[in-house]
Amino acid sequence: MQDSTPYAVGIDVGGTKTHLRAFADGADVVDHVRSSTGWRPHDPEAAADWLAGLIADALPSPLRPSALAVGGHACETPRQCAGIRAALQERLGVPALVVGDAELLVPAAGLDKGVGLVAGTGSVAVGRLPDGGPVQVGGWGAVLGDEGGAAGLVREAARAVWAAHDRGEEPDPLAAGLITAFEVAEVPALGAALEAARDVSAEWGRHSPVVFAAAEAGSPLARAVIAEGGRALAALVVRLARRGVAVDDVVVAGGTVLAQSALYEAFTSALAEVLPGARPQPLRVPPVEGAVALARSLL
Repeated sequence: MQDSTPYAVGIDVGGTKTHLRAFADGADVVDHVRSSTGWRPHDPEAAADWLAGLIADALPSPLRPSALAVGGHACETPRQCAGIRAALQERLGVPALVVGDAELLVPAAGLDKGVGLVAGTGSVAVGRLPDGGPVQVGGWGAVLGDEGGAAGLVREAARAVWAAHDRGEEPDPLAAGLITAFEVAEVPALGAALEAARDVSAEWGRHSPVVFAAAEAGSPLARAVIAEGGRALAALVVRLARRGVAVDDVVVAGGTVLAQSALYEAFTSALAEVLPGARPQPLRVPPVEGAVALARSLL
């Protein structure tokens, strides 16, 4: 490939891993995955340096991007994303676009508009107003929100177990699972165990399989938590609709909702009740495809 060939670079910076793809001459020419360690989205200069270093490491010399699009984990506001974009363009001297990582879902699905809904460790939904302005709802972290995400499910499961304990009920499979997962002796000790977490989202979220296992074992508490999680995810889409976002298509991604059919079914059932015209679909390609599509639109 000649140095003059225009090519687009798309980057999906996730909470755990980062995926870079470069596209030219109708095909991917680079596909690179690495850890997201060191990503600092609240410091635009540091974030731009990190991205520039990633590009230099991933692309073989002398190839350089002709256009770049980044979907960044924890890039939560237009002002924050614009700061990273400006710093990145200053370093690379090419057209660039920086958005939150959930905004990659709709273009990755080959759509021009719609809702991107992520339910992994946390949960968030994004869309765009008719004038193109971005809107994000949810994504407030495991302590305050993230309903329907892994950490939020564990938080709500613990609350359900505590309420059952206060009612004088014997521990059910959900209580037993949480006691084992958090390595405590009894239900009252769960509170201290949850509060001791240093990384609340990650440490709570990794125990979410307990909720689904308990539901399969017949726990009404676990089943109620999952059903409520599905309703909470549908409520995110409703919030976007009320703000004027087109919600005809809802592209769903995230390691929790796509790996756990009970949660996905709870979400789609709740969505059909509150927004019958919305069409949910699981994302079947890596989100980085959305970043590549956005980068190609800049060429």
